[in-house]
Amino acid sequence: MIVEHLSLVDFRNYATAELSLHRGPNVLVGRNGQGKTNLAEAIVFLATLGSHRVSSDAPMVRDGYDAAIVRTRLAHGPRKVLIEVQINRQGSNKARINGAPGRTADLPRYAHVVLFAPEDLQIVRGDPSARRRFADQLLIQRTPRMSAVLGDYDRVLRQRTALLKSARARGMKAEGLTTLDVWDDKLIALGSEIIDARSRLAADLQPGVAAAYAAIAGADHDPRLHWAQSIRGRDPEEASLRPVAETAEAQGPDPAESVGSTAELFRAALVAKRPAELERGLTLVGPHRDDLLLRVRDLPVKGYASHGESWSIALALRLASAELLRAESPAGDPVLILDDVFAELDAERRRRLADLTADYEQVLVTAAVEEDIPEVLHRHVVRISAGTITDERENPADGEADHD
Repeated sequence: MIVEHLSLVDFRNYATAELSLHRGPNVLVGRNGQGKTNLAEAIVFLATLGSHRVSSDAPMVRDGYDAAIVRTRLAHGPRKVLIEVQINRQGSNKARINGAPGRTADLPRYAHVVLFAPEDLQIVRGDPSARRRFADQLLIQRTPRMSAVLGDYDRVLRQRTALLKSARARGMKAEGLTTLDVWDDKLIALGSEIIDARSRLAADLQPGVAAAYAAIAGADHDPRLHWAQSIRGRDPEEASLRPVAETAEAQGPDPAESVGSTAELFRAALVAKRPAELERGLTLVGPHRDDLLLRVRDLPVKGYASHGESWSIALALRLASAELLRAESPAGDPVLILDDVFAELDAERRRRLADLTADYEQVLVTAAVEEDIPEVLHRHVVRISAGTITDERENPADGEADHD
């Protein structure tokens, strides 16, 4: 898949923007704050229906305006597809596919993108929510219908939690709250599908993560992925509030996996937790409280890995994601976006990452300092300054351009 052209209206700092991209590497160079990451964010939104920088859509709409437009022309081999999304500051977003109204949930069927960004370090070092978000965005790209499942689960979770809070305020007991059973059924049906999809994703990523980590770090530290699940009696969200030293043991695989289907375990866990849920006014069981646990050298990455090891595992997760999409998608390679990543890496990791990504059909690299970009990715260069886009050269052989 190739992004041939990107058009923006009232997106971030752009009143309007037009960007043509080529097959192979494309380099966007500009000082920080000029808008180059905004271009990457717009492309990523079409593929994941979310931003890698903010949790809500409103910040992507230009100040003073009610909606932003992101439009791109994609090439799937000889086939061209024009997809568009209107991002509304309030209310639901709207999509168009080849000029006809469509569902926003269908956009990831056409746009396949893997983003590498400085924020990726939060996948490794941040709270469980960062790892859930990484997994769920990849699930949507892998199986676009999961966007609706995740959205429905969030709505049911909000309704069920509101009911628990209301019951707590009125001092109601579990036996008097029969309406909770209806929400339990919905939560279990949707949540079980998410839990099972996440488990399959971790298993499918494991070989790619191990291979990519060894290639980037130049060492075999046996990286491992494992979901800690609240339906199995573990509470990663509670553990995340305690010091790493107190939770290191809990970050390993479950010593004894519970027996039963996901739905059966989910229901049993809800029954066991109901008194605590009524006391706290919270839904304490479900995929919204699970955590993707990462280990290298048989130790939790969070709290134990060095800075270089943390970056290596973060990059390995993205490379494994790209390889998974590449293997499964009939549309070909996903577009790789390396957003200000090279500034974060030492020279050896820069070279290794560039070599691993250079053979993808299309790569988009953003950087504040042009010299940070390895030569193998240094082709079509575009300069960004205060929201103005200037194509400066088509090929390195055309001559060196003046730097900012």
